[in-house]
Amino acid sequence: MKAKIAVVPGTFDPITNGHLDIIRRSSVLFDRIIVCIASNPEKAPLFDLDSRVEMIKESVAAFPGIEVDTFAGLVVRFAEEHNAIALIRGVRAISDFEFEFQMALMNRRLAPEIITLFMMPHARYTYLNSSLIRNVASHGGDVSQYVPEPVLRRLREKYPMFRNPE
Repeated sequence: MKAKIAVVPGTFDPITNGHLDIIRRSSVLFDRIIVCIASNPEKAPLFDLDSRVEMIKESVAAFPGIEVDTFAGLVVRFAEEHNAIALIRGVRAISDFEFEFQMALMNRRLAPEIITLFMMPHARYTYLNSSLIRNVASHGGDVSQYVPEPVLRRLREKYPMFRNPE
């Protein structure tokens, strides 16, 4: 029997507990999950690609069947190359859905055999995104309940204010 593989794509700059919630819950539906990190030269990420790979690998180490990889270009092509049957997309709000819906329709045109599955994170993470985490941490705010420990360590290295909050 062929393994059911899904891809969870994103920039993950940095990965949050909301992302991990989606990945963890996806892993019960599929045999393998590939978390693939976008290498998008148009964005100016806080963490380089290698650091994001390391943080995610450390964060998902306890989850069975999770792999971490990188991609550039169309995620649907990455999914095809890895024999994935689905793309998993986290949707927090209506504004997310509108953008994700457009991408899902285009991906369906490019690769009709790959489905897009929308998942909502746990309610406690619905307002979280990586930009918010970076912003709060850069101003010394405590984000420890919103990111896994590997991310927290690296945020403390990046932001001295966050390392020693008053």
